[in-house]
Amino acid sequence: MGSMTGQNRNIDRRDFLKTGAAAASGIVGAGTFSAPAFAKSTSPNEKLDIAMVGVGGKGFDNVRSVQRENIVALCDVDEERAGKAFDLISNAKRYSDYRTMLEKENKNIDAVVVTTPDHVHIPVTMMALGMGKHVYCEKPLGHNVREVRMVTECAKKAGLATQLGNTNHSSSNYRGIAELVKAGTLGDVKEVHIWCDNEWDPAPRVAKKASTLSPRDRWPSDTPAVPENLNWNLWLGPAPVRPYHPAYHPISWRGWWDFGNGRLGDMGCHLIDLPFMALDLTSPLTVEAQGPHRAGLQAYPSWLISKWTFGARGGRPPVEMTWYDGNKQPDLPEGITPAEDVWPWYVALVGTEGTLVAGISSYKMYPEEKFAGVELPEVPRIGGHHKEWITACKTGSSTGTNFDYAGPLSETVLLGTVAYRVGKKLEWDPANLKATNAPEADQFIRREEYREGWTL
Repeated sequence: MGSMTGQNRNIDRRDFLKTGAAAASGIVGAGTFSAPAFAKSTSPNEKLDIAMVGVGGKGFDNVRSVQRENIVALCDVDEERAGKAFDLISNAKRYSDYRTMLEKENKNIDAVVVTTPDHVHIPVTMMALGMGKHVYCEKPLGHNVREVRMVTECAKKAGLATQLGNTNHSSSNYRGIAELVKAGTLGDVKEVHIWCDNEWDPAPRVAKKASTLSPRDRWPSDTPAVPENLNWNLWLGPAPVRPYHPAYHPISWRGWWDFGNGRLGDMGCHLIDLPFMALDLTSPLTVEAQGPHRAGLQAYPSWLISKWTFGARGGRPPVEMTWYDGNKQPDLPEGITPAEDVWPWYVALVGTEGTLVAGISSYKMYPEEKFAGVELPEVPRIGGHHKEWITACKTGSSTGTNFDYAGPLSETVLLGTVAYRVGKKLEWDPANLKATNAPEADQFIRREEYREGWTL
C-alpha cells in the first residue's frame, strides 16, 4: 500500500495505475472488457461507490458492514438468497453475472466486495483488480495456492487497497496479544496449537437423506431439479460441470474439494492469523496432515490435524504449528484451559516463559500467578475491519490484511489441505510453488483447467 497523501498522492497514484493495473489486467481472462477505468480519487468525506458480488448469507453481513457507503450494484446467482440484500439496498442495480456487472458498472464503481464460495474468489478479484478497483475478499483468498500467489502479485502491481475478510485481525484482542508476544512476554515461542471444536461433516445431512454415497466417490448420485431462483451454471463458475445438488448450495459447498477447503479453509485464516501476526510468520518449510480417510476423496474429512514448520526469522527461533478440527484437541499440560469465549475456537502460544491461550475475544496466561498483573497493551483504534479498508480506499492508507500479508497466510492454510490430499509430508519451495519431494502435489496446488469464461 502506498503512503501518499493529498493532491500529490492523487496525481502519482493515477499515473501509477495506468501502468500497474493495466499490466495486472493482462493476466485476467475472466470476462472481456475494454481499457480499465481506474478507481477514482475519493476524499475521506466522500462515499465510496461499491459493487458487491455474493450478497446472501455472509454476503449480507458484508452488505450491512459497508452500507453507509454508496452500494451501486449487487450481484448474486441466487435471487432468493439475495432477497434481503436486494430489499435493503433497493436502489442498487441487480445482476446475476459478476462479469456483466463489472463491465457495465466499470465507470460507476471504485471498489468491489467478494463474498462468493472459495472457487470463485480469484476470478472475480483478478478481474476487479485488473479494472483498477479496490477489493475486499472473503477468506481464504483463493481456492488453491497458485491462485493465491497470482492475485497477491496482481494486487502488488495494481497498488490498490485490498483486505482479506478475516475480521478478527482488526480486533483489539488479537492485535493486543500480538504486541504482547512481540514484546517477549512469553519468551521464545516455538510451539503453536490451534483447535476448532466443531465436527465437520463431509457428507452433509441433506446429501445423506437425498442420495446414495459410495465410500470411494462421495458425489451425490441423484440429480434433483435446479431451483428456479438459482443460476447453476454461474454458481459453478470455473469448477468442473456437475449436476446441481443441495449438498453443495447454499450451505455445504465448503465440504467439497471442487468448491471449498473444509473447516481449515473456513476458519484457518481467522485462527492461524494470530500466530502469523504475533510471530511474523510467512511460508512454511514443511507441511504434513492426517485424517480418518485416505487421500483422494472428493470431500473434506470429518477431522483433520495439520502441522507446519517454520524456520528462524531474525532473532526468533523456528516454530512448529499444529491445527486440529473435528473435535480433536492438543495435549496441553494439565491445568491449561482457555477462557470461555463466544466460539469454541482457540490458539495456544507456548513460549519459554509461559503459555497464552487466546479465544476470539478472550485470553488467559499461564502460569497464572506469574502473569497475574499482565494486561494486553493498548492498540490504536481501527473502527472495524471494513472501516479500515474503506479508509484505505479513500486515502491510500494501509490495511492489516492487505494481500501482501493475506497471500502467505492463505497459502499456508491451503497447504494444510494439500498435505492431507497427497498423504505425505511435504517439503515446500515457496519461490517455485513446489513440494520438492512430491510432484504429485501439483494437482492440488493449482487448478489445471478452468472452464471457458473463467480462465485466469
